[in-house]
Amino acid sequence: MAVKKILFVGAEIMPFAATGGLGDVLGSLPAAIKAEMGDNGDVRAVMPLYSSVGAKWREQMKEEMVFNMSLSWRNLYCAVYSLEKDGVKFYFIDNEYYFKRNVLYGEFDDGERYAFFCKAVMEMLCRMEWKPDVLHAHDWQAALSVVYLCRKYRLVPGFYDIKTVFTIHNIEYQGKYGFEILGDVFELMHEDHGLMDYGGCINLMKAAIVCADRVNTVSPRYADEMLWGENAHGMSHILNIYSDKFTGILNGIDYEYYDPKTDPAIGKKYDSKTAIEGKTANKLALQRETGLPERKDVPMIAIITRLATHKGLDLVTDIAARVLERDVQLVVLGKGEARYEKFFIELENSFPDKVRALIQYDRDLSKRIYAAADVFVMPSKSEPCGLAQMIASHYGAFPVVRETGGLYDSIKGYWEHDGAIEGNGFTFANYSSDELLDRINAATDVWCGDTREAFTKKIMETDFSWSASAKRYIDLYALI
Repeated sequence: MAVKKILFVGAEIMPFAATGGLGDVLGSLPAAIKAEMGDNGDVRAVMPLYSSVGAKWREQMKEEMVFNMSLSWRNLYCAVYSLEKDGVKFYFIDNEYYFKRNVLYGEFDDGERYAFFCKAVMEMLCRMEWKPDVLHAHDWQAALSVVYLCRKYRLVPGFYDIKTVFTIHNIEYQGKYGFEILGDVFELMHEDHGLMDYGGCINLMKAAIVCADRVNTVSPRYADEMLWGENAHGMSHILNIYSDKFTGILNGIDYEYYDPKTDPAIGKKYDSKTAIEGKTANKLALQRETGLPERKDVPMIAIITRLATHKGLDLVTDIAARVLERDVQLVVLGKGEARYEKFFIELENSFPDKVRALIQYDRDLSKRIYAAADVFVMPSKSEPCGLAQMIASHYGAFPVVRETGGLYDSIKGYWEHDGAIEGNGFTFANYSSDELLDRINAATDVWCGDTREAFTKKIMETDFSWSASAKRYIDLYALI
C-alpha cells in the first residue's frame, strides 16, 4: 500500500501535555516520519485539549469545527482546534467536562473520557474531506478509535480503505471495565461482547489488537517477552493468536531536545569530541548545586527514575552500601514509592559526602544530571523501551542496564577485541544484585582507565535518533 496520509491518535503529545514516554514518542515520531516522507507525506496527530495545554500553544490554534455528538444517551459538545508544528498538523479535541482536569489520567471516569475522545476523532473525520490512509492509535486510551472504525464507521464514505496500526507502549495498562457499561459508556452492542471480552471483562487493548491491521510495541525484545508470557500481564495468549501481525520497533529520542551541544538546561555545552572537558565542568557545577564535595576525579553514578520496584530499585537498595565502599558519588532523582524515597533520604544522611537524594522530578535538573554523570544505572525488572539509557548515552554517561525489553535492544555490553572497543554500555542478564554490582564496578573501572575518552565518544555517537525508527514505521505501513 502506498501510504501518504497518516493520523496519529494518542492521549498525550509533547510539548503540549505529557506525563511520560508515550508523550515523548508522539512528540517526536510524527515529525520524524514527516521528515522521512518529505513532500509525499501528510502527517497529522490528534489528542485531547487538556487544561494543562499552555497559552503559548492555544494562541497558535485555529478553530476547525464545532459540533454536538452522541455517546450512548449523551448529547455532547465537541470542538476541534488545530496548529502546525515541525511539518505536522495537530488537532485538539475540546470538551471541558472531560478534559478540564488537574491531571491527565487516573480519574474515576477515564473510560468515558477516552470513549468520548475516540468517537470524537471519528466524528471529526466524518466532517473533513481529508481521510488518512493509516490511523495509528497508541495505548489503551486510543484503542476505541480502532474499534469504532472497525465496528461503527467502516461503511461511512471514505472510511472503508483506512488501515489501522495499534501500538502498545505499556501492556500493564489495558483499559479494563465491567460489561455493565458496554452500551451505556462505550456505545457498543451486545454483538460486540465477544470482541471486547478478555478474562471476563471489557478489555479495550485486546479489542484493538483484534481489530487492527498491524500491532506493534516499542522494542523487539519487549515484543518477544510478551509472546513468551514474561511481563505480558495476561496478554500473551491473545498476542500469540495474532502474532503474524505483531512486531517490535525500538523508540528513539529527540535529538533537538536532548542535545548537549545546545541544551539550555546545562552550563557547559559539549559534543563527543569535547565531552571530557564538558562533562567535568557540568559535574563540578552539579556538585556545587547539590552541596557535594567538588571533585572532578570522582566517578559520579546517577539514577533518574520513578521510584518503583519494577525499575529494579530493590537491587539498588541491596547493594548501595557496597557501591559506596568505593570512592564514588551517587545522585538519585525521582519520586515514587514511600519506602524508596525514605531509603535514599536515609542513605544521604548516612553518606552526606557521597549521596544526594533529590526526591522530585524536574526535566531541566534531570538534564543537568545526565550531563554531569559518569555512570548511569537502570536495572529494570521490566522495561518496554526505556529512553533514559539512550539520553544518558547521548550525554556521555556509561549506561549500566539489565538485559530486558528495550534496554536489551539499545545497549550492548562493553568488551575489548583486537584493540577495539565493542558495545556501548554494561549489561547483566539475571535479576541479581551481585550482577548489578559487578557491572557498576566494571563501568567505574573503565571510567578510571585508559579507554574512558574513546568509550565516551563511542557511546555519544551511537545513533538513537528517531530517523531509523521512522523508516521502520514507514515500512510497517507499507505492509498493510
